[in-house]
Amino acid sequence: MDFSQMFQNIFRLLTEYWHVYLLEGVKNTMILTVIAVLLGTVFGSLVAFLKMSRFKIVRFFASVYIEVIRGTPILLQLYVFYFILPELFPLLNFTDFIWVAIALCVNSAAYVSEIIRSGIQAVDKGQTEAARSLGLSNTQTMLRIVLPQAVRNILPALGNEFIMILKETSLASTFFIGDLMTSHKIVAGAEYLQLESQIIVGTIYLCITFPLSKLVGWFEKRMANPNSYKNHNRKRALMAGGRIGEK
Repeated sequence: MDFSQMFQNIFRLLTEYWHVYLLEGVKNTMILTVIAVLLGTVFGSLVAFLKMSRFKIVRFFASVYIEVIRGTPILLQLYVFYFILPELFPLLNFTDFIWVAIALCVNSAAYVSEIIRSGIQAVDKGQTEAARSLGLSNTQTMLRIVLPQAVRNILPALGNEFIMILKETSLASTFFIGDLMTSHKIVAGAEYLQLESQIIVGTIYLCITFPLSKLVGWFEKRMANPNSYKNHNRKRALMAGGRIGEK
């Protein structure tokens, strides 16, 4: 293998196709990921609360949804949303990009629901009982007591979910919707340089996911150490008190 020629080909592909296909692929991939995680978080929150419902039938349907989505390959789900649902609902004149985004949302919601449920259930039940004994309603207890503490467990896991969906968007290239892997297929098909194109795309994915994973790891450590926040808040309070005293 001529490595010098390979590096020359990589540089040429970057020069010729970066603004034409690769940058557009990065943009579409990020848009797809953000949509999937944001809407998946909203829908996943609903599913999580349904899973914790006191009604058995509601918990049953929520459990079925979670188990079916988590127990089947995401590529199969993409096929269902891309080929079958448009035939079942012809009035929904969605673009291919939107159908793929919906499929990723549905997939992400199943995982996010378990993240949220486990985060809520990790909060000490004694705090819920104490809040109820003080006269707070179930809604007030959830909003004021449970959720603020559950966020510490939920947010880092949501960051990891974002990274996972970012990589799973590569499967959407099966339908040529303009994501980063679609750009790879176009460039490789035009230049007959599969390896070089794969190296470029793999490097781009790594440049995106590596900083994100480090950021999530740092954030997870910060959230796992509540004393740092307490000390930080204590310092801010002392500084504020000092300024008030000076006045």
